Amino acid sequence: MAAQRTSAPPAAAGPALPTLGGKKSSYRERVADALRAALIAGELLPGEVYSAPTLAARFGVSATPVREAMLDLAKEGLVDTVPNKGFRVTAVSEKQLDEYKHIRALIEIPTVVELARTADKVSLEALRPAAREIVQAAVSGDLIAYVEADTRFHLGLLALAGNAHLVEVVGDLRKRSRLYGLTALVEAGRLLASAEEHLELLDALIARDERAVREVMTRHLGHVRGLWATPSQGRGELRDKPPRPAASRRPTGPSS
Repeated sequence: MAAQRTSAPPAAAGPALPTLGGKKSSYRERVADALRAALIAGELLPGEVYSAPTLAARFGVSATPVREAMLDLAKEGLVDTVPNKGFRVTAVSEKQLDEYKHIRALIEIPTVVELARTADKVSLEALRPAAREIVQAAVSGDLIAYVEADTRFHLGLLALAGNAHLVEVVGDLRKRSRLYGLTALVEAGRLLASAEEHLELLDALIARDERAVREVMTRHLGHVRGLWATPSQGRGELRDKPPRPAASRRPTGPSS
């Protein structure tokens, strides 16, 4: 059997992990956040084994903070440790993803609709920069930045309800979700429309239009198991192994 590749493969077209700087003490949390986003967006693929040195090369940092961040993800059940090799991304079943989306809809839709009555406009406007970051990430095709900004926006919005446990529960469900269809949407130029729903939602909230808020939230969460969920093999630039033969790949087009 051929020895496992541990060096970073040639860069492929499309989004990659961001290069991180700053103090070493901040690496672990920042790397973990970016790895979670890469995992959710399908840049890190289920069943694949990734070595800390390979991922560290993408971040421009040493392997130690990356390894520590992956251990954090292992505690969350998002990856499994593979002795002497690295970390394997855990698979999530379609049934589990459907259940996560169902729970999120039960929590998020009525909570956000209520915010149309209770949230002050200054607090809502404070979320607009994050909404614009989502749009910009969609334009540039940066899926990791998209997921990170999307998480900040939605958890920040839910925080306005004043229930920290609710935010924690939704945050955990988001970490466990997978949005494999994002790559296909970027390639088809269709992610921007979904991104702009964040601005549409904010406008409806500020206008105190509960019906519009419910409609946008229902449509938006529907993408989690619709547009955003279409299986995609991803770009593969973060793998330690060569890509699988084309014949074994899953379809990459969005579902009808």
